Parts: sequence; structure tokens; C-alpha cells
Amino acid sequence: MSRTAWVIAISAALILGITVVEAAAPANVVGAYGFVLPILLIATARKRYLMWMTLAVCIMATYAGLLQPTKPGRFKAALINRTVVAAVLIGVAYFAMTREERKAAEEAAKADLLRANAQLQELRTALSRTERLAALGLLASSVAHEVGTPLHSIAWQVQTLADDPHVTPEMRKTIGLIESELSRVVRIIKDQLSSTRQPKAAPTRLRLDELAQSVVTLMEPSFVGKGVALKTDLGVEPAWVWGDLDQLRQVLVNLLTNSLAATKAGDDVVLVVGRRAATIVEMEERRKHGLPPCETMVTLTVRDTGCGMPAEHMTRAFEPFFTTKAVGDGTGLGLFLSREIAVSHGGSLSIDSVVGKGTMIVIALPSYSGPGVDREGHETA
Repeated sequence: MSRTAWVIAISAALILGITVVEAAAPANVVGAYGFVLPILLIATARKRYLMWMTLAVCIMATYAGLLQPTKPGRFKAALINRTVVAAVLIGVAYFAMTREERKAAEEAAKADLLRANAQLQELRTALSRTERLAALGLLASSVAHEVGTPLHSIAWQVQTLADDPHVTPEMRKTIGLIESELSRVVRIIKDQLSSTRQPKAAPTRLRLDELAQSVVTLMEPSFVGKGVALKTDLGVEPAWVWGDLDQLRQVLVNLLTNSLAATKAGDDVVLVVGRRAATIVEMEERRKHGLPPCETMVTLTVRDTGCGMPAEHMTRAFEPFFTTKAVGDGTGLGLFLSREIAVSHGGSLSIDSVVGKGTMIVIALPSYSGPGVDREGHETA
């Protein structure tokens, strides 16, 4: 039962009880003053129509005492006394209702002030983050300009080494990988220098399993050098998605780098590419944004058996510039940017971690089943 219902029930019981007392002692007008109690109680419900109804009932019950037989000559005095009671009841009802309405207005104003303060705090936080990201953009542009020239020199030296006739096929493969990564770094720098805005994505259909394998090949020497086992399960079917190759490569490199930093010799890092059905929320989100329906999500899971993250770090894991690494070892932007990229691709990035047991990060991206790929995920002509 609601609070208002309880107030009405108790007030009705009081009115009934006072009316019975009035009927038993009609000559005693003192009992009629008891109607003040239900009026004060009804005022706490803060509903005017209930107050007017209650006041009308109490006044009628007050004057009902006049219907009882009285001594000759006492009717006029009884009428005056009960009129005084009615006036008191009207005054009490007015002041009680006014007081409760004022309290309600003060509570509403306080609630509005708290909401405004909360919104102001959110705006301050967003502004602070924007300012820090803007500062980082200026710093990145400056650094990009300074490192561009030596990177071109390194690329030229690598190309010269590739042309050496004494290079073995295995070395040539490694050189090719270095050239590819250098070209990607140079391209990123050009994008930073050409515009102060985030470079526009260049989405295309790509195989997430092949992308994962290329990143594993790139980073495997670092894992071997630290004594951490890097294992993969890329599935047996092609995992097609629609996305920007460089951005998704950046995400995976960030995640594997974090896992490598969180593990020690003898630990494991496992990278798994899989699929799952899209949730109702994910399908509804695509519908709201006018995107074609997608019933399947491609998942990329990075799981390690490292140190894990405490709860207080988990709540701040996606804040920009938050990092537990030593100064100079990290910017605190890896997870923040990774999630931003995943969301911009219509997907999500979630994290689960237990101190002493490890961390698991799952990226979910809409699977691609458009031109050039059949229903089974095989490439067509």
C-alpha cells in the first residue's frame, strides 16, 4: 500500500472515531477540535483535492452535532461554538497545506540544484578531458614533425638492406615486416601533420583472423624475449569484418602490449578469434543508427595470466591518461583509444580482471556478409 493510501486510511479512521465521540456527547464541542488531527495528517500527502474533501467532511461532521437534541436556548450557543470550530479547521487546513507546499517546493528546488551540480561536474570532467586531448594533439604534432625525418632515413636504410643480394629468405621476410610497419608509422605521422582532426577511417572488408596473425608475428619476438607464451586460436572459418585496417591493428597492438607488460616469465597470453550471436541491445543500437541488421558478432579475446587489476583501477581503466605504469612507460590512452575505435566500428570493448589471476579483454565487431563474401564467410570473385 502506498504512503498516500495509508494517510487516507488513518485519517478516515480518525474522522470516524471523532464523529462517534461527537454523537455520544453532542453538547461537548471540545471533541470536534479533534478533526484537526486528520487535517494535519492529510496535509502531509500534499494533494489539494484530498485536503478540500477532508475539510468538507470534517466541517459536515462538526455541524452534524447540531442535529442532536439540546436543552432549550442552547442551539444558538452550539451553532456559534461549532462555527468557531469550523473556522479553526479551515485555518489549520490553510496553514498546514501552505507549509507542506512550501516544503515540497524547497525539496524540488534542492533536487534541481543537485541535478544541476551533477551536470556541471560532468561538463567540467568532459572539458578537462577535451583540454588534455587537445594538448596531447599539439604535442603529437610536434613530436611527429621531429621524428619524421629520422624515420625516413631508417626506411631508406632498410630498403638498402633489402636490396643486398646476400640477404637470406628468412631475413628478407623480417625486413619486409619492418618496412610495412615503418610505412604505417610514416603514414600516421603524415595524417597528424596534415590535419588537427582525427584522421578519417578508411573502412574496408578485412579478415580479423589474418590481421591478428600479422600482429602476432610482429610482436612474438617480444614475448619470446620475456619468456611469456603467446598462444593463438584464430578459428577455422574466415572472420570478416568491416573496418579500418590501421585502427584495428592499433587496438590489437595496444592490447597485446598491455598483456606483455602485465605478465612475467612463465605466464601465458592467449588470443582467440570467435563468433557469437548479436544481443538484442546491439541489434537495436544498429537499427537506431540506420545500419543494416547484423545477427552475428566477431569477437577477439586477449586473455593473460598476469597480475590482474584491482577494482579501483578497473573503474578508471577507460579514463584518458590514467595509467599505473611508471612515468615515460605509458600515456594512459591505450584502452581509452581502443574502446573509442571499437565503438566507432559499431562494436564494443569490455574488460574483466582479477588480481593475481589475470585479465581478459573482449572486442566484439559486427560480422561482414556483403559483396565479395558468401554466407559461409568465403571470399567470392
